[in-house]
Amino acid sequence: MAKYTEEELNTLSKEQLVKLFCSQQEQLDSMNRNLEAMIEQIRIMNQNRFGRHTERLDQIEGQLSLFNEAECTADTDDDDPEDEETVIVKRKKKKNKRKEDFRDLPKESHPHPLTDEQLDAFFGKGCWRRMKSEEYIRLRCKPAEFTVEEHTVDVAVGTDGDHQDEFLRGDRPKDLMDRCIATPSVMAAILNAKYTNAMPLNRISEEFLSNGINISRQTMSNWTIRLSSRYIEPFRELLIDELLHDNDVIQADETTCQVVNDNDPSDPDDHKGRAGHKNYMWVYRTGQFNKGHPIVIYDYQRTRHHDHPMEFLKGFTGTLETDGLQQYHMLEGLLGIINANCWTHARRDFSDAVKAVGRNNKAAKKTIAYQALVRIAAMFKIESTLSEMTADERLKERQKSIAPLVDEFFAWVKERLADTSVMPSGKTAEGLNYCVNHEKYLRVFLTNGNVPMDNSASLSEAFTYPYLSTVRHTGIGFSEKRCG
Repeated sequence: MAKYTEEELNTLSKEQLVKLFCSQQEQLDSMNRNLEAMIEQIRIMNQNRFGRHTERLDQIEGQLSLFNEAECTADTDDDDPEDEETVIVKRKKKKNKRKEDFRDLPKESHPHPLTDEQLDAFFGKGCWRRMKSEEYIRLRCKPAEFTVEEHTVDVAVGTDGDHQDEFLRGDRPKDLMDRCIATPSVMAAILNAKYTNAMPLNRISEEFLSNGINISRQTMSNWTIRLSSRYIEPFRELLIDELLHDNDVIQADETTCQVVNDNDPSDPDDHKGRAGHKNYMWVYRTGQFNKGHPIVIYDYQRTRHHDHPMEFLKGFTGTLETDGLQQYHMLEGLLGIINANCWTHARRDFSDAVKAVGRNNKAAKKTIAYQALVRIAAMFKIESTLSEMTADERLKERQKSIAPLVDEFFAWVKERLADTSVMPSGKTAEGLNYCVNHEKYLRVFLTNGNVPMDNSASLSEAFTYPYLSTVRHTGIGFSEKRCG
């Protein structure tokens, strides 16, 4: 917009001045909206970087009043309480806690006796008596031990008769892998170190070397792939079959990861294996209320396309609980399954909006976002008491206690969006629109007692951590070509 001098403004007509003023008002409103959005984003970024990653209302309130708890919780209208008798309860220190902690460990007895001769020599004969023995425990660690098994197999050959020139060998244990020195215990140590303790193979190799065992990183990589192909892959297929056909509820999520050297050799323009490109780890698991053994399946894919969950879930006819990703919604029409959405994701934008207000607890509690969190928290509070019920009992109680709260919540959300006098913006507006757009999916848990209210059991942050922690040292993973 052109800048006017005082003389030029004096020459403008009334209509021109009004038009100019309205234009500046719109520009100022736009600048204010952008400024508020920027401040909100900065506060959310600071919260994500330095604060606790939580969306629970009680935890958010605790964050808001961390430095001014006295001011936030004080009630100036409340009179001082009358003098009351103070009862101090002393908690007794639990005895023998250490023994309780070590009760399942193997025990060794180490007596330290005093003989009668020693006592007579020190005190004089008959001038002593025995007291209760003192007892204490010490913990001993035994470093890793490696043993070379030298197997000797008898061999005989027929020299005459029906089995002439035939060989016969003595019975011997079956090898874990053909012509491989690794035993189940060695492979268990390698896999546990890499995938449970997040140690790179080169560090595992160095640890073996410190014990006098020279096994290279490449050899360990080859063993891992061979073992996976021979034992783990068939077992994984059995678990997938059980997951898809023996469960009416599956929970799923996905997260990004980097995998280098994973280009498609048939496509020269494929650059997905370059460092910095996003690939995806999908996770599928049994429902939270599943009474059998839990099953968690990871499925690495190079994109976020809906083809991947559609291919994985072929044959599944139950309810899939996820976040609000559109790729999951498409599966309803493609596979005929029911898609349920997670209430933890529904409250996420409201949580960010409240955190963005800062540490002013009173101001936060007046916001639409805080009111939304209070309503959702009331649902979660009731839901938390239903975990031990059967599916039918849980569904009946949800219909009785939670369904009215859900109806009130969505009616309230639509009223807030329809109220043009106080238009929500930023994260609050995103949260309101998210709830309205996903209402159908957020209500599914009210129709099936086996569907959890939230998808926290399969959130990528929790269940893909064992995988991601194995590559956190470098920030990337490798394809099978590198096996790193």
